[in-house]
Amino acid sequence: MKSFFHLSIEIEEKREEMIQLAKGFGLSNTKTIKASQELDILINIFNIAPFTDAQYSEEY
Repeated sequence: MKSFFHLSIEIEEKREEMIQLAKGFGLSNTKTIKASQELDILINIFNIAPFTDAQYSEEY
């Protein structure tokens, strides 16, 4: 299980990746959408983990 600190860094990196993809390819591009979905998963894990002892794999 990764720490909340590491997870928050992953969230910020994924957010930046998504922004750059959106700027380059547009909001409806499949790469942008995939990055957005991955970001959603990371944020959900971050929000759920303090209330459960949820663990996650890096394969989300």
